[in-house]
Amino acid sequence: MKNSKYELLGRMQHQYHRSHPWRLSQGGLYIPHSYADTKPDSLSWWDDVGFILNRRRVIVWWRHPRHIYADALDGQSWLEAGDGPQDDWLTGSTKNYRRVGASRKKIVSYTSRQPSAEQRLHYDLLRDIRDRLKTEGIDLDVPPSWNLERLAWAMGVNLVAPLEVRNESELASVALLARRLILGQTTLETEFPEYCYSRTDWLREQGGKE
Repeated sequence: MKNSKYELLGRMQHQYHRSHPWRLSQGGLYIPHSYADTKPDSLSWWDDVGFILNRRRVIVWWRHPRHIYADALDGQSWLEAGDGPQDDWLTGSTKNYRRVGASRKKIVSYTSRQPSAEQRLHYDLLRDIRDRLKTEGIDLDVPPSWNLERLAWAMGVNLVAPLEVRNESELASVALLARRLILGQTTLETEFPEYCYSRTDWLREQGGKE
């Protein structure tokens, strides 16, 4: 049975792709980021890549499992630190003006006020907890995962997979994996059998190069 909502999204995706063409690489990929300053042995965290499948755009939001782990570690740091004084120092800014005439002034910038002593102490506590957790790790396992979502302008793929992306060739591997997953030509279990990123992986990488 046809789904009218999905059919409408499909038509919108076709229309958007025709009216807003992507600038693709010679390999047919949309590559939004440069790797000129990326070291060949650096650890990867996240990246984006796009390609065309059945005249529709596919955008892949890829993350390495260590990125999920690091986010969870940050979340645990905030949880252990507890609520701070919440003095909203970032919103209490002062307007800076520049004269643009004999009697007129124009806002050219804003100066944020300094955080309170209590807020600075809370940030120090948060930093200490985060440093400790980075050294100790947390009890978390991150398996590969993926899901597909239909957008008005593209098919979106959220992909968590243990790949390293330091150049366009490695990014192409992310796009190829996403394409094969969408077409049902492979599974993450097939590609990464019994893989799960854990505390052991985190601690090992903390002793290596970042």
